[in-house]
Amino acid sequence: MVENNDSFIREVNEELRSDQVKQVWRRFGTYIIGVAVLIVVGTAGYRGYEYWQDRQSSASGDQFLAALTLASEGKRDEALAALAALEKDGYGAYSVLARMRAATVQAAKGETQAAIDAFTAIGKDTSVPQVIRDVARLRAAWLLVDTGTYEQVSAEVEVLAAPRDALRHSAREVLGLAAYKAGDMVKAREWFEQITEDNETPGNVSSRAQMMLDNIVASGKAP
Repeated sequence: MVENNDSFIREVNEELRSDQVKQVWRRFGTYIIGVAVLIVVGTAGYRGYEYWQDRQSSASGDQFLAALTLASEGKRDEALAALAALEKDGYGAYSVLARMRAATVQAAKGETQAAIDAFTAIGKDTSVPQVIRDVARLRAAWLLVDTGTYEQVSAEVEVLAAPRDALRHSAREVLGLAAYKAGDMVKAREWFEQITEDNETPGNVSSRAQMMLDNIVASGKAP
């Protein structure tokens, strides 16, 4: 008798649940279907966007490598044209990488001022990631050692020579060389000493700085 009662109760519960489901479906069935459709469409759209991103990135990467190949083959005008197209239409970071590489190609062609102007422009472009801006300013400064004044070099990179800055070693070296070229041995010695006294300075940079310090001492032009 108890078993029959349990069976009856289960059947009643199942009927109640069935009725509840039917009521919920009648009230919210349209919304449930809509949500399901949105999930399916959203997933498909996201996958489609990922695929598009991959295709765009791959295409820009191929263009960039092709431009580098042209530059390495000495076809600099063709490389500059390819880089200009990539700068305009490149996907993601390839646009700014094309700008950096184009400036390098200009420097290799002997168009030093154009290269300096290009690197300086990148260094001032707030839409470019800070690390790339800093590298661009450093590249401009190295070119200015031969063609500009100490003040011009300083305007580009002295801010990077601060303690704890990741690029301080190269910034100090270029500042020391610019001061040395300008004949300011006192200032040159100060920059090179900062390099040799920094325990984190790479060995090759420290060695070059020490050589410059030895030259300055030998010259007798810095007390």
